[in-house]
Amino acid sequence: MHCSRRTTHLRRHRRGATLIEQLWLLLLMGGLAALAMTSGSALFAALDVAMAAQATVDLLALARDHAIATGERTAVRFDVAGTRVVVHVGPDTMAVGDFHGSGLTLEATRDSLSYAPSGLGVGAANLRLILTRSARADTITVSRLGRVQRR
Repeated sequence: MHCSRRTTHLRRHRRGATLIEQLWLLLLMGGLAALAMTSGSALFAALDVAMAAQATVDLLALARDHAIATGERTAVRFDVAGTRVVVHVGPDTMAVGDFHGSGLTLEATRDSLSYAPSGLGVGAANLRLILTRSARADTITVSRLGRVQRR
């Protein structure tokens, strides 16, 4: 009887966790961390693609607006190897979207297009840009009228 009271007393005042409980906790935390890293990288890829696509759409709008406002033909060049989008008027560079180093790839059906002072696209027929990172992709299409559509 004395023995049973003592074990009850020890159980009541025990503090901390056993080695087995700690190992289970570490295993659970490791699994959750691996899951978070996998889904987190997919989320970052989606965000990078979306931000680069929006930046490209903004650069195309800048070029079109500049051509209409100034009456000068404004060009947009797509540097696929350098993953850059460059807006320029003659020899002057207006803006650059530099996506090099972000893990993105850029594909284009043409290497450039320009906007006439009327805002119409010159050389833009069937222009398609595809920005990709991992399994995420965003497509930008420019019509002959110079209108930009993002999907």
